[in-house]
This record gives sequence, C-alpha cells and structure tokens, in this order.
Amino acid sequence: MQNNQIIIIGAGPAGLMAAQILAEKGLKVCVYEQNKAAARKFLVAGNGGFNLTHSEEIKSFLEKYDSKEIQEIVEKFDNQKVIQWLSNLGITTYVGSSGKIFPTKNFKPIQVLRAWLDHLEKLGVEIYYGHTFLDFDENSVYVKNDFGEIKINYSKLILAMGGGSWKKTGSDAKWIETLSKKNIEITPLQSANSGYETLILFHQLQGQYLKNIKISFNENHKIGEIVFTKYGIEGSPVYFMNRFTRNFDFPLTLFIDLKPNLSENEILNHLKGTEKTSSILKKKIKISTTGLNLLKALDKESYMDIENLAKTIKQFPIEIQSFRPIDEVISTSGGVAFSELNENLELKKCPNVFCAGEMIDWEAPTGGYLLQACFSTGSWVANSIAKSLK
Repeated sequence: MQNNQIIIIGAGPAGLMAAQILAEKGLKVCVYEQNKAAARKFLVAGNGGFNLTHSEEIKSFLEKYDSKEIQEIVEKFDNQKVIQWLSNLGITTYVGSSGKIFPTKNFKPIQVLRAWLDHLEKLGVEIYYGHTFLDFDENSVYVKNDFGEIKINYSKLILAMGGGSWKKTGSDAKWIETLSKKNIEITPLQSANSGYETLILFHQLQGQYLKNIKISFNENHKIGEIVFTKYGIEGSPVYFMNRFTRNFDFPLTLFIDLKPNLSENEILNHLKGTEKTSSILKKKIKISTTGLNLLKALDKESYMDIENLAKTIKQFPIEIQSFRPIDEVISTSGGVAFSELNENLELKKCPNVFCAGEMIDWEAPTGGYLLQACFSTGSWVANSIAKSLK
C-alpha cells in the first residue's frame, strides 16, 4: 500500500462525502467498510421516507442542531449545497409538504446510492468491503477481513463509523473501546430520535395517529403528529423533545395540546353548549377520533367537568418512563467530544486522524437534519485535509 494515501473507515454518508471531495481534488482515497455493501443505514433510513435534507432558511435550519460547533460545520456545507450535489449526480429533488427535501419519485434510495458509487468509481475511489476496523497508530490503521489482519499505512485517516443505533446496519459503536484506550473523551451514547415508553399503555389506541397537535415539556414546544404504539408514543415532536428531557430523571410528564389553534376559553365556551359533550367535541371543537378516544380514557368525573375537560384538551398529560433501547432508535446522542477535536475535526491527541459523521457528539432531530450533518462533516474534514496538503 502507498504511504501517501488517505484512508477512510466507514462507507456511510460522511465517509463517502469525504471520499468524493478528496478524489475530486486529485487525491488518492481508499475506503474500508465492514459490511458487504456501502451505506446500509442510509438505505434503511430511506425505507421510512427518503428525506435527504430540509428546505427551511438557514437560520432556523441551524437552530435544529445542539451545538455551535456542528452549526458552523453545517452552515459551510448547507442544505442548498446538498441539493446541488444531488443535482450533479443526476438526482432531481422536490420539497415535500413539510419542507423536507426528497428525491423525485423515480429515484429510489438504492438508485441514489448507485449513482453516488458510480461517480466515486469514476473518480478512482477504491472501496474495500468486508474489512472491520481494529485499531490505528500514528502511521497505520489495522483492519481484518476473512483472511486475517491487515496493516495499512496512511497519510491521513478519517474515522466515519457512525453512532450506536441499528446495529444490523453495522453501526455498532465498537470503536468506542479503541478510542477510549487512547484517552479520547467519549460522551456516553444515549438514545436520540427515540420514542417514549409510557407508564400507562394506550392499547386501545395502538396504531392510531394524533395529527396537528403540540407537545410541550417545560418551555419547549413542537407541533406535528404522533402515533401510539404498543409501548408508548412515536413521532417527530416526540423525537424533538428527546434532547430536552434527557437531562431529567424519569418518570416525567409531557403535555399534548389537542387543539393548538384554539384557546382554553374558546374550548370552554363551546363545551357550555346544550349538545352532548361528545357531539360538541366532534362537531364544534373538531377533536379527531383518536383524540376523542384519548379523552374517553379519563375518569367519568374528569370528563364531565367541562372546565377540567377544556384544560385537559390543551394539556393532556402523558407520563413517560423511558426512551426506547438504543438499538431500536433512529440515532444516538454522544460520541467523540468536540473538546477532543481541533477546528478541522482532527483528533488533538492523534495527529492526522479525523472524525466525521454520527460518531461525533452532536444531535439533531429527524427531517433531513441527521443526513445533512453527516454530509457536512464529511465535506468539512475533506476540505480541511485538502487545504493542509496544498
């Protein structure tokens, strides 16, 4: 192996983006991936709606990220640049009703990935599958395949091995032990973009949605839709609340506003009508069937007290007891602490070794923000390396 090559560990969105940018600058890049195919988590994420970024203006876009470090990185390679990058691959996009950016209908996730891999091949990027990361030192990285261990010399090493969710895709976070032994601070991984397990199980509502509702926790609010599951609740407003509830002890209480467009007084005035309460809820206040079923879970006395009912419609309490297990959630919080990285995302204790993607300690909600930051960190690292080699 050549000594001047750039080695990337991980063929996910961050690693592949770094590979593309470096190769476009004429640099030799080799990618090593433990799976038998690239970007498995990228493809699995596409099964639930393949939103690649979000269309909102940059100020509110950046506010979705939890630290100034990741905000700066995303701003440098933002949502508009992702759209342009996709266009350069021949992938046209459209803006969905919620502002998410999707490939147009004729492009499936696997087709997007194939177009990307074809482009990388034309650039001369070499991807070696079935190679599991073991360790690295100041000159070499060590991997293993079906035939044994391999020592690979590098000039620059990029680690882009993902977080700890969806282990079946290869995102197993085994790198934590290796980096911890090198005294690199790792913020413990926790469930992020996770559903909540509730103290009271709403079996009668399993599979039903509450749309256009607002979830609140302390001073934090999010409008959207949720779905009831066999263990609790899921949905984008739920995932959004994760970072705000994480530092509190369970159990805790979230509140659901079933009618964000009406005040408590307006609801109370409707309830003072002469019709049956259930009829007023359905016809006047326009509570959904799922919302009605939720309210009917109240005891009879609370349901018949119209002042209490009006208040409950605006603040229906949901007692939460835990997140879902890490392996079942969309992403993880935690990872390599930014304090361990310089402005180039290079490990301070390991010169010429860089980190990218979800293995760094940042957090964002679903809706395109996760993939966006993976693309952005890959771009950031690649441009930093290219600049240093000039």
